[in-house]
Amino acid sequence: MDIDEGFWIALDELVSKSEIIIDRPKGTRHPKYSDILYDVDYGYLKDTASMDGNGIDVWQGSNKENTVDSIICTVDLLKRDSEIKILIGCTEEEKQKIYNLHNSSEHMKGILIRRK
Repeated sequence: MDIDEGFWIALDELVSKSEIIIDRPKGTRHPKYSDILYDVDYGYLKDTASMDGNGIDVWQGSNKENTVDSIICTVDLLKRDSEIKILIGCTEEEKQKIYNLHNSSEHMKGILIRRK
């Protein structure tokens, strides 16, 4: 197994052993920035930790297979942090919407990394 595949296998295990909490369902707006609309379900993995002290963020798409095949790495200049967000079961269209959302502000930038 190469190093890259080990990373994805570790994410698979983390996701499979965690409860996904969707606290910002598709169609809702960001609680602090009302101009941000969620086009894909957004939430976190319960009992995990990320840079912001909350659970690891996830985007859960409409693909019923619920596979982890990409992540978004973000840099937030307002919060002065960086995070990864795991994309679970996202279609190509949903991935593009997520990518666009994370790059729609001068204060946040994201890069989409796909599983090979």
